[in-house]
Amino acid sequence: MRPGEVYSAPVLAAQLGVSATPVREAMLELAKEGLVLTVPNKGFRVRELSDRELDEITEIRMLLEVPTTVRAASVATPEDLIRLRPVAEAVVDAAERKDLIAYLEHDRRFHLDLLALAGNEQLVALVGELRSRSRLFGLRQLADAGELGPSAREHVQMLELVEAGDAKSLERLMRRHISHLRGSWAGRVEKAPS
Repeated sequence: MRPGEVYSAPVLAAQLGVSATPVREAMLELAKEGLVLTVPNKGFRVRELSDRELDEITEIRMLLEVPTTVRAASVATPEDLIRLRPVAEAVVDAAERKDLIAYLEHDRRFHLDLLALAGNEQLVALVGELRSRSRLFGLRQLADAGELGPSAREHVQMLELVEAGDAKSLERLMRRHISHLRGSWAGRVEKAPS
C-alpha cells in the first residue's frame, strides 16, 4: 500500500479473495494506530508521515535502541544467539527474495527479540509501536535501490558483534542501521550521527 493513495475495503477484499468485513475491520484497526486515515464514502488513505515526524521517530529509536541493544548484548547467552540466528538469516533470505512482507516480519522479530534480552518489557513495547508507525516508509525505496540486501545482512553482523563482545562496533552498526533507514525514508543516504 502506497502512502497518499485511497484504498477501498471491498476492492481490497476482492483482491485478497475475502469478504469486505474483515478487511474493513483491519483498516479501522490501522486507523486507530494512525497508519491510515478514513476517507468518508471512499475508503482509507495510507497516512504519510512528515519529515519532522520521521526525524523524531528516528531520534527516539536511536535513544532507545542503540544503548539497549548494547546492554542486551552484554547479557546475551549462547542459547539466545542460537535462537536469534535463524531470525537474522530469515531477514537476509526475505531480502534476497524481495519479499517485503516477510522482511518486515522477520526484521521486527529480530530487533524486538534482541532488545527483550535487556529485560525491559515496556521499552520493547514502545519500540514495537514506533517501528509499527514507521514500517511502511522507506522499505520500497531500499528494495528499489538494491539496498535491502545490505541492510538485511547487518542483522547477521549484529549477532557476530554480540558473539565477539564488540560493544563499540555494535553501537556504530546500530546507529548506521537506523540512520540509513531514515535516509531511505527521505530518498537519500544518511550518515550515522556520532
